[in-house]
Amino acid sequence: MPNKNIEINGGNVVYEILGKDGEFIVLTPGGRFSKDIPGLKPLAKKLVEGGYRVLLWDRPNCGKSDVQFYGQSESHMRAETLQQLITTLDIGPCILAGGSGGARDSMLTTMLYPELIRKLVVWNIVGGVYGSFVLGSYYIVPSILAVRGAGMKAVAQIAEWQERIADNPDNEARILSQDPDAFLKLMLRWLNAFVPKPGQTIPGVEDEMFDNITVPTLIIRGGENDLDHPKRTSLEVSCLIKGSTVIDPPWPEDAWERAGEARASGKVKRFNMFDTWVQAAPAILDFLGR
Repeated sequence: MPNKNIEINGGNVVYEILGKDGEFIVLTPGGRFSKDIPGLKPLAKKLVEGGYRVLLWDRPNCGKSDVQFYGQSESHMRAETLQQLITTLDIGPCILAGGSGGARDSMLTTMLYPELIRKLVVWNIVGGVYGSFVLGSYYIVPSILAVRGAGMKAVAQIAEWQERIADNPDNEARILSQDPDAFLKLMLRWLNAFVPKPGQTIPGVEDEMFDNITVPTLIIRGGENDLDHPKRTSLEVSCLIKGSTVIDPPWPEDAWERAGEARASGKVKRFNMFDTWVQAAPAILDFLGR
């Protein structure tokens, strides 16, 4: 099925559906990456072969979707978007599956809208001081420095937002139309979500919210020495989601680090951080089939 558009909260969200029959799985990647990021489709196709339909979507501020700026955190904004996407397309209750930032978005959606979710599968969960600080410094701080220095024109020139404009030219006007003071206030709020705090195992989400996750949940734990997605965070999340199942990663313990090294060396010409995700398909299908 080709890309489709749907308007949610005044912005276009781009999505596609793989598969013809079966229950829906909403599959979400990490970072501000598009649904077309290398490594995601192979996993989606394996899930389709397993008898499911898969919804892939460009979250706000990702891929070809419109940029959006509101909410308690960027993940809260995306959770609200996903709730409306599931409701408008009438595909719930459905299964949520996601890695890295997509894991956080999926968990938060399940916490806020539990009636829409039937099962949950998450991996590469971000946490810890280093992992949280890296995200805040990479995704939020450049926009704060730019808007304080030279307003929204400077924000639109940041490499991150230039990519969004290249994918969707309408995004330039959407960025330039933001009120600089309101945008700064929002960015500071979004940054605050990534400041590690007692009682917040995952960034910007109170631990008590995990009580809302009562659906069967599979957690693929982080690698042994993965600083971005700590093993400790996965195990803490498993303690917070009652009855959840934790499994060892189906990829090598150091898969994330090795992919990062390959990317930094320049030997890999394409983004390769999610290439191992397809290896989780058998474990995911086994869990969903129980």
